[in-house]
Amino acid sequence: MEKVSENILEFKHLSRTFEDGFTAVDDFNLTIKRGEFVTFLGPSGCGKTTTLRMLAGFDAPTGGEILLNGEDITRLPANVRPINTVFQRYALFPHLNIFDNIAFGLKLKKLPKAEIIKKVKRALEMVDLEGFEMRRVQTLSGGQQQRIAIARAIVNEPQILLLDEPLGALDLKMRKEMQLELKEMHEKLGITFIYVTHDQEEALTMSDKIVVMSEGRIQHVGTPEDIYNEPNNAFVADFIGESNIFNGIITDPLTVRFCGAEFACVDDMPHGTMVDVVVRPEDILITKPEDGMITGEVISVIFKGVHYEITVLCGKNEIVIQTTKKSQVGAQVGLCVEPEGIHLMKAEHSLNKLESGVDENYQLTILDGALSCDVKSLIPGAKEINGVLCDAHGNEIDHKKLKVIVTIKPRDIEMSDDENAGIVCGHIINLIYIGDHYRYVVRTEEEIDLIVSEEDLWNMGDYVSLVIPADKLTFTLKK
Repeated sequence: MEKVSENILEFKHLSRTFEDGFTAVDDFNLTIKRGEFVTFLGPSGCGKTTTLRMLAGFDAPTGGEILLNGEDITRLPANVRPINTVFQRYALFPHLNIFDNIAFGLKLKKLPKAEIIKKVKRALEMVDLEGFEMRRVQTLSGGQQQRIAIARAIVNEPQILLLDEPLGALDLKMRKEMQLELKEMHEKLGITFIYVTHDQEEALTMSDKIVVMSEGRIQHVGTPEDIYNEPNNAFVADFIGESNIFNGIITDPLTVRFCGAEFACVDDMPHGTMVDVVVRPEDILITKPEDGMITGEVISVIFKGVHYEITVLCGKNEIVIQTTKKSQVGAQVGLCVEPEGIHLMKAEHSLNKLESGVDENYQLTILDGALSCDVKSLIPGAKEINGVLCDAHGNEIDHKKLKVIVTIKPRDIEMSDDENAGIVCGHIINLIYIGDHYRYVVRTEEEIDLIVSEEDLWNMGDYVSLVIPADKLTFTLKK
């Protein structure tokens, strides 16, 4: 007897680039086990829905493969894939009763009437809505409509059920109830669920595995506990729950320095390693100043119902704490963190490195040609002969074959709301607070992403001009 693989689905180097040049999904690689509840999680525009649409067959990849049970389904039409989708708006037919809504796909397959009745009844039992066959869609609550949409999907006995933000139209109370119901339904059905959401709580509540995405790429794959407690990078830490993120350095074995003090930690890294330090607000203890590892001043106290959210200023670092004990604004306090509450990641070397072509005048073509560079100086022995640039041997240099790497430090870029102030403009598509500064990603009109470090707070989506001093740029010839 042939052994059935525990893996039901594989994505291999999947990508999707649209006609305007925008890459929504970039080199997506993932394996999903049979019967898993997997959630694609990330902010709007991160590529999660595009990935789901490619899996469903609604959108064609520009590269890579999708394997179902080891077979390539990348170009298989949507209607023959053993996959069904539940959308946010449910897409129920208002002119049909519940029975006919659920039976719609079965009737298209021309199944016998008795078999259709049996399958619809079974589907309604699975979603705990027995006896609703003759009800109209308009008489159902939002949660009931959602369950009918699921019943319609599972009646076809798909191997995989796709759920594209199915709870987005529900109110908060109903959404929390449906999270638990969906988890129970998954356990009852035993089929593979792939869920798309931007809601971190949903992902943590329901998932066996979470795939965190940003800018079309996978940032972290793991269990909810792994993702929360040991994030791969600053983006994941910031996106999954509340986080304090600081710049740090390893000073001794199991010792890290940040916020002007040394702390014991459990992550062993070589001496001198630059790290991003993540400390969850609930892992920080407020003490008397003399008992703290560091001290600071309380600058904000907000009551959140089950806890207080307290912000303490330590030097230039704003630290957020969640505690059941109230503090007073202006109070001097100490802060302590146990080693297990400190999570370290190698600091992301966020130098901006841009590759530029060279035009016939030996000028850079990137950023609308706004960057000035003496390309001749980058080529050893290059000289101009009769107005033509030649190499050390006197051979003409073809400018089309030249590539120049431009390096810009994030701290050397200044953002302005004056569109004419800088050399290029773009929108802020991502931001993370790193202790004493913000780390921004600005996407230019050329679809180039630039990392910017600033102390000032800007908002997601802001249209900004980037001021880049010429003396802060480094140019090297690509080998």
